[in-house]
Amino acid sequence: MRKYRMTCPYRQTTEGSLEKNDGRRQLQRSQLGGRGGFVLQCAHGKRGTDRVEHVNRMYRAGERMVKALDDVSLSIAAGEFVVVVGPSGSGKTTLLNVMAGIDRPNAGQVRMDGVVINALDENQLALWRGAAVGIVFQFFQLLPTLTALENVMLPMELRGSYRGERRERTLANLTQVGLAERVDQLPSELSGGEQQRVAIARALANDPAIVLADEPTGNLDTITGLQIVDLLARLSARGKTVVLVTHDETLATRATRRVHMRDGRSVAQTSPQTCLV
Repeated sequence: MRKYRMTCPYRQTTEGSLEKNDGRRQLQRSQLGGRGGFVLQCAHGKRGTDRVEHVNRMYRAGERMVKALDDVSLSIAAGEFVVVVGPSGSGKTTLLNVMAGIDRPNAGQVRMDGVVINALDENQLALWRGAAVGIVFQFFQLLPTLTALENVMLPMELRGSYRGERRERTLANLTQVGLAERVDQLPSELSGGEQQRVAIARALANDPAIVLADEPTGNLDTITGLQIVDLLARLSARGKTVVLVTHDETLATRATRRVHMRDGRSVAQTSPQTCLV
């Protein structure tokens, strides 16, 4: 059975390509619609620290420029559970998007899973993101015509990974989030909490080292929201790096660290009294 080592980071070569040494066939950039060779190869050893270094991100809003991120620096150790808190407009979601490679900084460097991702082109970013990052959205983003099983299996099909193992892996992920009996249900047949658990199982489909969650409890009641946070904390305890963005500081008690954002800056970092167990 083919296995993917979750703790194994990617490394960038001197030519600017990525390499991934997990025994899979080499994937050329031409297969992604680009030109030239592009190979992922996994470096040996444990994952290092993910770093956001002096990052700025500006947007144009009408006639004025808005600085969403202002010289933000953040280091996150492998397996850490970090909660980013702050009011609306503080830059939380922009920070998460920069870490996911969804948004590009105007200045600074973002090194995730051993790769300087803001130096990659769009095709390289897509390949890296599909392998290294799982993203959980506030509004679930499940396809309404697919069952829970099919929604979770989709990332593996799109990436061409785990051929012959996809159903087995999907059932294991849905069991992990407590939905073993709901695999054949459509999203409309699931509660909000169940839909978010499907979304988390989908984020884990390709066994990413990093899980980024943007307000995943925003549309859930308090008890269900705490259950989702507990699930993310268990993922961190098993070695995943988890970054959760929220405006609700009460959800941060399960984290190893909380980062406070205000006006696009990281203004404080604290360790909650209650941490992972």
